[in-house]
Amino acid sequence: MKNRLVIGLAIAGVFLAITTAYYWGLRQNPLPPAFTPASNPFENGIYAEGIVEALQNSGSNINIYPEVPGTVNRIFVEENQNVDAGSPLLSINDSVQKSTTAQAKAQISAARASLRTSEDAYQKQKAASDIDPRAVSKDALDSARDAVGLAKANLDVSQKQYETASNLLAKYQINALTPGKIISINTAVGSYISAQGVYDTYTQQNQPIMVMGASGSALAIRCYVDEVLLQRLPSESEMNAYMFIRGSNIKVPLKMVRFQPNVSPKIELSNQRTERVDVRVLPVIFSFEKPKDVTIYPGQLVDVYIGKSALK
Repeated sequence: MKNRLVIGLAIAGVFLAITTAYYWGLRQNPLPPAFTPASNPFENGIYAEGIVEALQNSGSNINIYPEVPGTVNRIFVEENQNVDAGSPLLSINDSVQKSTTAQAKAQISAARASLRTSEDAYQKQKAASDIDPRAVSKDALDSARDAVGLAKANLDVSQKQYETASNLLAKYQINALTPGKIISINTAVGSYISAQGVYDTYTQQNQPIMVMGASGSALAIRCYVDEVLLQRLPSESEMNAYMFIRGSNIKVPLKMVRFQPNVSPKIELSNQRTERVDVRVLPVIFSFEKPKDVTIYPGQLVDVYIGKSALK
């Protein structure tokens, strides 16, 4: 009886092993890809990684830093808002600087009063000396004249101190120097900012308090072509390019805007840092028409292929 039980368990084990092996050996069909990876649409196209930015005539986005440190007490704008030149963007707590400016202004009044007193005293002594030279000594008259000069110098210093304090007070409110669009606001009311910007708790690095781009909704692609591929770049008249939006099958034609004719060290676009490699690149800027129902924002990374007009 015992031998039959052992034989039965052995047969069951073999059957279970065969069934398990058969199940795991079945070929499972892979899931279809969510999107088709970008492929070169040209016979000899050049690949470049690009970043989306606001279309503007020169440079890239405007990084705004304060000239004076302090605590933010008001923000006048919102993200994605168009602003005009001179529009207020942000103000910093200026209570101490206002007191300093008021003190400097009061010193001007005191210096003017001192100057009037010194001039009156000098004029009286000079008038007495003109009537009778023996009425006022030469030393007393010289001292009165020197007092007038000192009062004038004090007034001049007070006025310059007030101008300096007033100019510094004006820096506690940051205004837009050019028209544009607010792309990002990286600070909040109550945050401390300085000339190094504002500390970001996520990246643990300093960043600008605000970033502005060109006004309007036009976008551009800034891509960097490796220096070893520059000889393969087509001429501007023959150049054609396409942008592939990552995570989708969307392909967008690009229009050449300009080169920045300065080969510079390659940067890592993910965090805008210069890579520590001996590679240099040429910045090329393209514009494009945003397709309908396509979501794309400044700062987004895209794949770019550059080639001649004829596609393969």
